[in-house]
Amino acid sequence: MNAARAEFARWGFAGARVDRIAAAAGVNKQLLFYYHGSKRGLFNAVLLDAGAELERELGRSPERPGGALDGLRATLVTQFDYLGRHPELVNLLTHGDRVESGVFAPLIRRLVVLLAEGQGLGRVRGDVDPHVAAGQALVLMLGYLRLEPLLTTSAPALGDTPTLRARWIRGAVDLFLHGVRAA
Repeated sequence: MNAARAEFARWGFAGARVDRIAAAAGVNKQLLFYYHGSKRGLFNAVLLDAGAELERELGRSPERPGGALDGLRATLVTQFDYLGRHPELVNLLTHGDRVESGVFAPLIRRLVVLLAEGQGLGRVRGDVDPHVAAGQALVLMLGYLRLEPLLTTSAPALGDTPTLRARWIRGAVDLFLHGVRAA
């Protein structure tokens, strides 16, 4: 999985080569096809593995008292932090390759549930579509992480990468929560 993750992250689905993945993993190329059926199957397995890894990370995230908005904040910060520590996943998700529906659902699912719960409690605006809002949060995270090198080199006054990322996470999460918060 690590060899496939690195190959797909570097080259995208179209440019990745199963023979390079097999060589890097020290296995027979036919073995990869036996277990995954195709290059697309291997790509999806990499995404499923990463999704499960993120789900475990979210499970370790401490519960925050205070209800739906605190849960949303904690989840968004955990997701953002996780993706920031795994730039290869940002590359996989932003490479322009087709990702099967539901393959990386943990990024969205937990946010949708928290948004819907917040609506039920009157803490999240009723006119917010939880699926659209969750997708927007993901785009905000991935967009920043994909463009972070450009931002840190073109605007050094913004600060170094760790400082800028911390400010961005805080600002993006606050912006998102302000947008969904019920009056």
